[in-house]
Amino acid sequence: MWILGQVDSKSVDAMVASANDAANQMAASQDSAAWASATINLSYLVASVLFLMGIKGLTHPRTAVKGNILSAIGMAIAMAATFGLEDVNWAVVIGGLVVGAVIGTVAAVRVKMTGMPEMVGLFNGFGGAASVFVAWVELLKINPHAGDFLQSSIASGAAGLIGGVTLMGSLMACGKLMELKIFWSPWRVPGQNGVMVTAILVSLGICGWIVAAPEQAALSYTLLVVLSLVLGILVVGPIGGADMPVVIAFLNSLSGLAAAATGFVISNTVLIIAGSLVGASGLILTHIMCVAMNRTWGNVFFSGIDASKATSSDDIYTGKVKSTTADEIAMMLDTASRVVIVPGYGMAVAQAQHAVRDLYLLLEEHGVNVEFAIHPVAGRMPGHMNVLLAEVDIPYDKLLEPDQINPQFEQIDVAIVLGANDVVNPDARRADSPIAGMPIIDVDKARVVIVVKRSLSPGYAKIPNPLFAADNTMMFFADGKKAVMDIVAAIKEQ
Repeated sequence: MWILGQVDSKSVDAMVASANDAANQMAASQDSAAWASATINLSYLVASVLFLMGIKGLTHPRTAVKGNILSAIGMAIAMAATFGLEDVNWAVVIGGLVVGAVIGTVAAVRVKMTGMPEMVGLFNGFGGAASVFVAWVELLKINPHAGDFLQSSIASGAAGLIGGVTLMGSLMACGKLMELKIFWSPWRVPGQNGVMVTAILVSLGICGWIVAAPEQAALSYTLLVVLSLVLGILVVGPIGGADMPVVIAFLNSLSGLAAAATGFVISNTVLIIAGSLVGASGLILTHIMCVAMNRTWGNVFFSGIDASKATSSDDIYTGKVKSTTADEIAMMLDTASRVVIVPGYGMAVAQAQHAVRDLYLLLEEHGVNVEFAIHPVAGRMPGHMNVLLAEVDIPYDKLLEPDQINPQFEQIDVAIVLGANDVVNPDARRADSPIAGMPIIDVDKARVVIVVKRSLSPGYAKIPNPLFAADNTMMFFADGKKAVMDIVAAIKEQ
């Protein structure tokens, strides 16, 4: 009996020790999990702060590069933290990172500055596509009886709807920016606005179907994505070239909102924050672009510009247009003390920014004060002209917005309009003009206006420009780059 008692006592001690070890291991595991969760959340907080600092840096050309770097570092931290959430297939992750990095690097190196709007459009589209697929996969895994089912299913529907519109709308925008014939000309289906509103309402109804009938999620989500792709075509199809900066900003916002919705699907804090930042900043930028054109969102996406109300080009130009040469322009610039250059998309197409820098430096050497008037919607994406001029190191303090330079145009000796059209069209001051009220750059008030353009063709708004036939305007018909190079050569020969 004494021996049995000893054995039982030893067994009990062993069991107690084993239980203590298990409890210690569990506590250690819980502590480890707590530390891991705290580390991930702290990393997300740091990443979010870097995103905010990055966006703040992007508000000014001088700090834009730093802001971009800060944002990239924040995204790297967020990605690294996300990998620590659960076990991942590192072969797939690393493979995806390598392939994506190679494609991104090649695209960034090879794309021309004139192609930046198209690249931005594609990036928006890829963001929308990622949201669609992530939400699709997660939706099929959702447990209808789970406590977070309502949130996840609603977020999945939002990600599918917004992501699909972003994907197809961005592809349409990219095609328009590349001037592909199948995309370029604005078009409208019969009853366009009614069809769009109906498609939106049906899409919202399908989102409700996803929530109400989770067992049919595969079918309902597929229908939602297909309809959202059609809606993306309907939204962007009628948009003309003059409104492309607004469309690019809007699609950028949608890509952020889709990402935020996906963040709710997978319960990822940093994705919600980053998506919300992109969505909010994109909406603000869209509003700024609309204000710069004196347009409303509804007018851009549901009405467009009615060019049929414009004055006939024959009535404006016949017998009134005066052409000039590089030598004559050189003589005008020789006596000028202040010159303003107004760049437009024509400068981008001709890749004339380097020649413009040479002209700027040459005139400055001759004691001429040269400034640049930049319209917010010049080009095909927000800040397009600023990017091109920053590429060739034009000083930031030489880039002036319309409200800064317009009051001074009566003291400007020569205004050189390089490939710009709608943003300098004085027809905007006419009450019955299709672009009535649009803020413009008042180049027509300068003493002499030189318009460098290949022809008298109207701009993206399809509105003839009375500036071309003004008494103080002279047209230099040529490719933008060649024209500026010829002017530089003529100045040097004087």
